[in-house]
Amino acid sequence: MKIQKLLIAVTVVNLGLLMFVLAQMQRAVAQDIAPVLRGRTLEIVDARGRVRASIKVQPAGTVSGKPYPETVILRLIYPNGRPSVKLGASERGSGLGLLGDSDTTGPL
Repeated sequence: MKIQKLLIAVTVVNLGLLMFVLAQMQRAVAQDIAPVLRGRTLEIVDARGRVRASIKVQPAGTVSGKPYPETVILRLIYPNGRPSVKLGASERGSGLGLLGDSDTTGPL
């Protein structure tokens, strides 16, 4: 008789814990949307995992001995890997490049 009462008590406690855990799971799912997304680089990829768009902060540096300031670059990229739109901004100014299929300056 004592074992049956113990088993019933343990079952009731387990049901109470299960209800508590299920109630906590519902509260955790209903969270607000974060107002800001922060990061150093954002890349959007297609179904094959190829980068199709990116926003990146290029650090300041030198190219061929010529100094360049820190630059923010937005690239929209064709499926073949060549950027079709490049938008850049730095302390020196900004630039917009619109490229087409006949342009052979980028990687093919």
